[in-house]
Amino acid sequence: MTKDNVSFAQQIKPIRDEIDTIDARIISLLSQRREQVEKIVAVKKVHKVPIYHPAREEDVISRLRGKASDMDVDPDLVENLYRTIMHQSRKSQTRVSKTSLIRPQARILIVGGAGEMGRLFVRFFTETGYQVDILDKNDWDRAEGLCENADLVVVCVPINVTVKVIDALAPLMRPDAVLTDLTSVKKSPLEAMCRAHKGPVLGLHPLFGPTTDNLDKQIIAACSGQDDDACQWVIDQLVAWGAVVVETSALEHDQVMEIVQALRHFATFSFGSFLYRQGIPIKRTLEFSSPIYRLELGMVGRLFAQDPDLYAEIIFATPERRQLLKTFVQSLTQFLDMLESGDKDAFIKEFKQIAEWFGPFGHQALRESTYFINKLIERF
Repeated sequence: MTKDNVSFAQQIKPIRDEIDTIDARIISLLSQRREQVEKIVAVKKVHKVPIYHPAREEDVISRLRGKASDMDVDPDLVENLYRTIMHQSRKSQTRVSKTSLIRPQARILIVGGAGEMGRLFVRFFTETGYQVDILDKNDWDRAEGLCENADLVVVCVPINVTVKVIDALAPLMRPDAVLTDLTSVKKSPLEAMCRAHKGPVLGLHPLFGPTTDNLDKQIIAACSGQDDDACQWVIDQLVAWGAVVVETSALEHDQVMEIVQALRHFATFSFGSFLYRQGIPIKRTLEFSSPIYRLELGMVGRLFAQDPDLYAEIIFATPERRQLLKTFVQSLTQFLDMLESGDKDAFIKEFKQIAEWFGPFGHQALRESTYFINKLIERF
C-alpha cells in the first residue's frame, strides 16, 4: 500500500466511524419514536379516536420541512423520509390483528364471501379474531341457520342481485343484528335493507379493490340506515383497521359516484377503445413517452387488466349513470367545429375558463402529479 493510500485510509476511517455511530443513533431514535407512537395509539383506542389524522400529519411535515431548510438539509428529502416513517407507523398501528378487536363476541356472516371482495373482508374479520361464516350462492340451504347466529351480516354480492339477496336474507336475521352491504350503489340497497330488516342497518362502500393488503388510509363511504348507535361498533372496527370513514347520504353518495367511478371508468374505457380501434402501437409509443403519458396510459392498461363484469356493473348500475355518460359523449361533439376550423382562440378561451373554475385545486393537482411523475421516473 502506498503512502497516499495509507494516509487516505487513516483520514477516512474516523469519518466513516462517526457516520456509523450517527446511523446507529438514527435507528435508536426511530425505535424510541415507535415506542412513543404506541403510547399514543393506546390512548386513541381508549378514547376511540381514529388512527389517521391527516391535518396533524401535514402540520408535522410542514414543520419538519421548515427545520430542514434552517439546517441546510433538502426539505424534499426530509418530507419523503417522514412520509415513509408515518406510513409504516400507520401500517403497524392499524394492522389487522386481535389488538384491534372492537366487539369480541360478535359473529360475522359474509354473504358472497367466496368472491374477491368478500374474501378480503373474511380475512380482515378472521385475523382480527372474529368468528366468521361464509354464505355463497351454492349453499343457500344453510342461510337460515347462519343468519340466526350472526351479529353482523355483510352482503357482498354483484350489484344486480344485491336487492334480491337482501330481501331473501333479512327475514332470517335476528332483529338486533346489524345488516350492511358493500355495494358501490347505495340508494336502492339501503332502501331495501331498511324495508326488509327491522333492526340496525348501515350502508357501506369500500372505495378500493380486493387486492388491498391493509386499510391504512383507505376510504369507506358510510350511509346511515337505521339505529345508528347499534351500528357504531362496525364503523369503529373499520376505523381501528385504519380506514377513513366518510359519512354521507345514499343520494349524495350515488351522485358523487357517478363522477368518481362511472364517468372516470367510462372515459378510460373510451380512450382504450380508441387506441385499440386505431391500431396504436402501444409499446412503441412508450419508447417516446413522457412520464405523464406513461402514467396516463398505465391507468388505461390497469382498467383492461381487470374484470370486465365488475366495471360493467359499476358503469351500467343505474339509469342516472347511463344518462350522465350519454351527456358526456354528446358534450365531446361541441369541439368538432373548433377542430375543423383550427380555432386556437376558442381553445384558449375554453381552457382559461376551465382553469378558473378549477381554482386552487389546479396548483394542488400540479404538485401532487409532479410527485407521482418523479416517483415514476425513479421506478423506470
